[in-house]
Amino acid sequence: MDYSKKAVVEALGKVKSTEGNKSLTEAAHVKNIQIFGDEVVVDVISTSPAMHIKKKLEVEILKTIHDELDPKLKIQVNIQVPETAKQEANMIRGASLPGVKNIIAIASGKGGVGKSTLTANLAVSLASMGFSVGLVDADIYGPSQPTMFDVPNARPGSIHIDGKDKMDPVESYGVKLLSIGFFAGTNQAVVWRGPMASKALNQLIRDAHWGELDFMLIDLPPGTGDIHLSLVQAVPVTGAVIVSTPQDIALSDARKGVAMFRINNINVPVLGMVENMSYFTPAELPDNKYYIFGKDGVKNLCNELDVPFLGELPLIQSIRESGDIGRPAALKKSSLEGKAIEEISRNMVEELVKRNKDLPPTEITRITTMAGCSAVNT
Repeated sequence: MDYSKKAVVEALGKVKSTEGNKSLTEAAHVKNIQIFGDEVVVDVISTSPAMHIKKKLEVEILKTIHDELDPKLKIQVNIQVPETAKQEANMIRGASLPGVKNIIAIASGKGGVGKSTLTANLAVSLASMGFSVGLVDADIYGPSQPTMFDVPNARPGSIHIDGKDKMDPVESYGVKLLSIGFFAGTNQAVVWRGPMASKALNQLIRDAHWGELDFMLIDLPPGTGDIHLSLVQAVPVTGAVIVSTPQDIALSDARKGVAMFRINNINVPVLGMVENMSYFTPAELPDNKYYIFGKDGVKNLCNELDVPFLGELPLIQSIRESGDIGRPAALKKSSLEGKAIEEISRNMVEELVKRNKDLPPTEITRITTMAGCSAVNT
């Protein structure tokens, strides 16, 4: 059965565009229609380059044409993004986030030191204290927060705010959460170059409706790379928390993490450091402490670098198990690990209060790349 372009246009008139409340036809976003028997090729415009918005538009077009014309039609949707929208998306967007009072970066120089575990538990602990908390899983290549919050199969919703479609974060244990893990399959590797990863981070932060937050925690990947620079150029980071284990090899990298935030033109206050896996206490010997990775390594480094020591977390099997099953250890307030996490949270809040009282708001970092070298300016 043959279909006319007029019939396809009428169907597209029932699809909402990405601009205001207009339909695709009202917004003049239908650029071309080609029909070859039972195949329909549609070229349309999206005023947003955000992946979730383009995907939503494509799905709506497919559904509407199938419903209005024929479910057996083969449809190809080509979505074009105007150059001006691309340029806007790639701009350094350094404005503060409306409604978000404090943005805290949780970082580590070295991988495997428990940064993501601490971030999840800090978020839950702060929420239990009555704060409104959001968490951005910025570990683009190894997102783990969906598992730690027991929402591995969740998908962010969509909400229409001020004429724009935005992501509606997943909520678990009173924490609003966004992660690239919600968009990539469990077995799917994210193989992106730096600019793509940075753009994804920007979308997680900017293209979401976070509402009013006392804290937004950013779970950064290990090291000091593109994602870290993208973060400090995208939003005014209030402060950073560095996580390390006590052994020398981890402390060496933690030192670099502190140094990165202290670069003159980045200048993000380091609120403090946390020592993870400080000691091991067997269940059958609750009064014994075994310092497997060394003793007081982070505390000594804090004294050397003049950074507040926020506390320590012991090496306890239940912390690992809690993360694996999506029940953060902070939920068990009366346990050894629950009390330790609460102490760290309170110490961080105290340091944040001092920081906001004594220091001006963090400025946005502007980053330009020339001849393979990164120049950082404010």
